[in-house]
Amino acid sequence: MKREDVKALHQDGKPFSTQVIRNPARPREWIVFFKLDSGRSFFLIDARDEVESFADLNKLIEELLKLGIKLAEIHF
Repeated sequence: MKREDVKALHQDGKPFSTQVIRNPARPREWIVFFKLDSGRSFFLIDARDEVESFADLNKLIEELLKLGIKLAEIHF
């Protein structure tokens, strides 16, 4: 899911959960996982439609705040 789609869901008031998990391919990096109430799930993707990975957890949290997300689970 691209950033603009996440913002649109948030602005429309559609419920979804946000989880931050370690990137299985790069365990020192983090990825964002969104789960809609309908059961569908998505990763945060970049402009090239690739899963976005963050080396710095603080920068990832800043990005979530920019998207309007106020609650996220972090899985170590």
